[in-house]
Amino acid sequence: MASPAEGEAPGALRVVTFNLLHGGPSSGLWGDDHHLDARLDLVVRELGEVDPDIVGLQESSINGRRHVAARLAAQLGLHWAHASATRRISGIGVLDRLLVWAMNFEEGPAVLARWPISETEVFDLPRCVKFYDPRVVLRAAVETPHGRLQVFSTHLSHDPCQARRLGEIVRAHAGPLPALVMGDFNASASTQWIQDLVREGALIDAYRAANPDAAGPTVWQRPDAPSPTVTRRVDFIFVQPGTALPARVRSSEVVLATPGRLANGVTLWPSDHYGVLAELALGEREASR
Repeated sequence: MASPAEGEAPGALRVVTFNLLHGGPSSGLWGDDHHLDARLDLVVRELGEVDPDIVGLQESSINGRRHVAARLAAQLGLHWAHASATRRISGIGVLDRLLVWAMNFEEGPAVLARWPISETEVFDLPRCVKFYDPRVVLRAAVETPHGRLQVFSTHLSHDPCQARRLGEIVRAHAGPLPALVMGDFNASASTQWIQDLVREGALIDAYRAANPDAAGPTVWQRPDAPSPTVTRRVDFIFVQPGTALPARVRSSEVVLATPGRLANGVTLWPSDHYGVLAELALGEREASR
């Protein structure tokens, strides 16, 4: 797909969500990050072929060796924004900064965009299930040729409190353009609190709108397995209809689901998740849920 110039209105908006698998907090000290550099090479190669306009990332990490969101954005020619969930472990700023420094590691959601990101905001999510498991929502306002597009990237734990709060945040930022709510929700579409989130926000599940009967599993892929091991769909692109400009889901598919190989011949998958791609037509009547 040819890339539109930065000032042109694209014929369709191509959106990807993807959990990168950061490798764990100890990766900042010992480098045991499941071959992250090699996996990022696979990610860049496939995203370059997909040519997305907006990318929502989860488990986007920073340590002394790399800043994943900045690295991917530079390689793909995109703007970026990142939010650290790790800096909220205890809720005590000084202590959390010390922990990040000691681990040489932090991670959180990110947004990459073809057009400038004019505004960002980070929202803490409640911890009704696990206190020392901070989760956040990153809101990025992207200045598209159609106008300002609200993009949300998040990584929920299996916590209905977080889904309710996410819904409140998204509804509070409803605007003329549709909004994108993307991420790893750690729950399937049949989970009650996912259904509540979709119903209360009038959200469109892009993959299900385009594929009424396909399973579309995205987890859990063993990074070194010789064949696919995914069984469930927990990664979503939700579309909140705009008040002035609607959106129609043209298509959606699972992406970032092709393995490569290490120099020793061992199979390597891009992550323990697959990604999801959706193509949206702005200004057209939205697909039914």
